Amino acid sequence: MNNGKPNWWSRPSSAPEAARIPSPPPADGDGDFPLPAPQPPTGSPVGGPADASDAPVAPPVTDVTDVTDVAGEAGSSAPPAAAEAADIPGPAPAPPVLLTKSDPPAPAPEAPTAGAPAPEAASGAQPAPQPLHAPDEYRTPPYGEPGPWAPAPPVQRPPAPVPPQQAHMPPVPPQPYPQPHPQPQPQPHNVGMPPQAAGAPWTQYDPWGADGAGLPPVPAKKKKSRKGLAVAGALVFALVTGVIGGGVGAYVERNGGISTVELPQADAGDTGRAPDSVAGIAASALPGVVTLHVKGGGSSGTGTGFVLDTKGHILTNNHVVDAAESSGDISVTFSSGETARAKLVGKDSGYDLAVVQVTGVSGLKPLPLGNSDNVRVGDPVVAIGAPFDLSNTVTSGIISAKERPITAGGEKGDGSDISYVDALQTDAPINPGNSGGPLLDSKARVVGINSAIRAAGGGSGEGEGGGGQAGSIGLGFAIPINQGKRVAEELINTGKATHPVIGVSLDMQFNGDGARVGEKGKDGSAAVTPGGPAAKAGLRPGDVITKVDGQRVHNGEELIVKIRAHRPGDRLELTLTRDGKELTKTLTLGSSQGT
Repeated sequence: MNNGKPNWWSRPSSAPEAARIPSPPPADGDGDFPLPAPQPPTGSPVGGPADASDAPVAPPVTDVTDVTDVAGEAGSSAPPAAAEAADIPGPAPAPPVLLTKSDPPAPAPEAPTAGAPAPEAASGAQPAPQPLHAPDEYRTPPYGEPGPWAPAPPVQRPPAPVPPQQAHMPPVPPQPYPQPHPQPQPQPHNVGMPPQAAGAPWTQYDPWGADGAGLPPVPAKKKKSRKGLAVAGALVFALVTGVIGGGVGAYVERNGGISTVELPQADAGDTGRAPDSVAGIAASALPGVVTLHVKGGGSSGTGTGFVLDTKGHILTNNHVVDAAESSGDISVTFSSGETARAKLVGKDSGYDLAVVQVTGVSGLKPLPLGNSDNVRVGDPVVAIGAPFDLSNTVTSGIISAKERPITAGGEKGDGSDISYVDALQTDAPINPGNSGGPLLDSKARVVGINSAIRAAGGGSGEGEGGGGQAGSIGLGFAIPINQGKRVAEELINTGKATHPVIGVSLDMQFNGDGARVGEKGKDGSAAVTPGGPAAKAGLRPGDVITKVDGQRVHNGEELIVKIRAHRPGDRLELTLTRDGKELTKTLTLGSSQGT
């Protein structure tokens, strides 16, 4: 009866092994059969049938606790005492074989009579034992049970076996077994045995064992790969950290960080500069530069000047102090911030120069004067002034041209305030308020007096007017210091400046190339002053002067500029055209009183 419980099965045994397996008692009604409990060994041998060859010998059980491993020789003549005294283990037992419920139970062996000889001893020969039935390796198993060619079903593993007590068992001599039919020998490795047990005796196949001993190798289940989970976790972690990092970065950028900000800074070094650098020139010249504030005649203005000597004489432009001619309200502010009152010493509109003087001021630092004749185009220069009343302003540039004929002023309309300057042109930024300030060379020496700028809207103009209040466009003009020195000396000594003259009246309406001598003077007098330098040199009305000392002149203003660039008494060589012929005349400059 197959009720779903596991059944025992094993490989087919050979004929001698099957003959020695004791038959279990009949199974109960549910189809199972109990395993006999182990019995302790006794002094009397276990009896068996008359044929000693049919007496079953209990094999040693490795994994089953309900089978007793008791072996003894039926009808052995060895007394029990000898068996007890012999502590010699018996021969290697045969592998255990478990029977199914389909095998018929074997008859129980009978105990031999005391003192009766064993059947083998009575007969004197040992007949070949016969198996209970011929083994059929391929017989048809009972219904519902597997054959020997199929793997055994799962079986409940019995408890751990009790070690057999073979110490008191008599030795069993080896019995020869007939082999009527040679059987194939099992391989040293049995089903359910681990590979390392190869060569060991056969053991029971018990896949239901606690430790899995005897189980056939079961393919391991593939564990779910955690690589995908790891990659996904890494991606999530990267995303989260990226979001957090971006948020922190945005916060730091917008709020200026989460801690106190300390910016790196260079250590305090040497503050000294080379004397010929812009900083060195400025540091040397600034104490000798002043800012002038002038009021009078309903107007006011700001300009610049510089100290000439320790007596307090300051040189500046005429158009800076022109408003103070009647009132004399002039205030001077030094670079240190000290302020003093100043008085007008002298001025000249033809040169656009003036001298004022302060008293009661100590520690004055006069600026050294250079030589404007030594200046070359491209030389570096530094301008210092107060453009738009921003005192102590320093700018730098180069000498961009020399001997530029510049006329400025003319606001009065009679020409008495027009200045004629053979100027130095510079690209150092000069703005209204720079007028009268020094133009310094690389050795901090004054080479010019800043006077005018070229405005973007028109002709030349003075620093405070004339050309308007437009800012610098890189065209500034300065009076050469050689001319300024001569005029300043005359103003300090006499209060007036002299002008060099040639003694002719020019036709300022002439449109040709050169300066033409007029036919008559302003008041109807002669165009060539009798006894003057020009008359002595042989000049006549109508002559056109084209060159002065070899330098070309294009109009009357340029001729005046070239003449005023010299001192009275200097000799000049004039080139002129008369009746289509070019003539050269030499004359000595005369002098006139300036205004």
